[in-house]
Amino acid sequence: MLSYPDIDPVIFSVGPLSIHWYGFMYLAGFAVSWLLMRLRADRIGLEQNPQRIDDLLFYGALGVIVGGRLGYVLFYGMSEFLINPLYLFKIWDGGMSFHGGLIGVLLAMWLFGRSAGFRFFELTDFIAPMVPVGLFAGRIGNFINGELWGRAADLPWAVQVPCARFPGACGGLGSAFSPPLHPSQLYEAGLEGVLLFLVLWLYSMRPRPVMAVSGLFLFCYGLFRFAVEFVRMPDAHIGYLAFDWFTMGQLLTLPMLAMGAVLISMAYSRKK
Repeated sequence: MLSYPDIDPVIFSVGPLSIHWYGFMYLAGFAVSWLLMRLRADRIGLEQNPQRIDDLLFYGALGVIVGGRLGYVLFYGMSEFLINPLYLFKIWDGGMSFHGGLIGVLLAMWLFGRSAGFRFFELTDFIAPMVPVGLFAGRIGNFINGELWGRAADLPWAVQVPCARFPGACGGLGSAFSPPLHPSQLYEAGLEGVLLFLVLWLYSMRPRPVMAVSGLFLFCYGLFRFAVEFVRMPDAHIGYLAFDWFTMGQLLTLPMLAMGAVLISMAYSRKK
């Protein structure tokens, strides 16, 4: 059993301005993604026009932030938003939905493609291997924030967290520390971040049919996320949707699994 490394979520403050680890991790993810896109610019014919890479990242970042926050409020935080509409802008406290961010990025790629003359799936195939970098950074931010904890576990790497700081992890037990919990944020960082990056990067190193890389991303992310939800606590204000194990995250992931399989099948069928 491990003790939670109680990291201050604020890196430093200058007057009223505070720099949070959560926001910093997103910036780090965007920066690394920009470098990787520059490295692979020849895959989409942008090696001679790096300014387009900057524009593509801007569109993508806007889709992640706006879509991720709106998705979280819509899927998970509507009750809080109805009480306090300013809750929508409290991004520094955490609360970003991957599924909302995905919708935001897809819309951003469609808009960018129209303005720059690229086909939609040509863009999504190009950016798909970079998305896990941002997912990894975001999950590390979740761990530092002490949110999205897993269920109780009797494992050597299970983590105890202080209830005074993270009462949601303790379930109102009234004790100083939570029971040992699955560090589900780190599971997701490893699966949705590191492993998914390696799978997509290696798969896309050789020419693939249009839509194949996008489909593989959707299917693998859906598979990894669905699996981790079995050991992750459901949102306290939502709970389980069915069967005492089926969560909102799994419900939102099912269309990704289906769409990923459809895109892969269509990609190789069209190639033949």
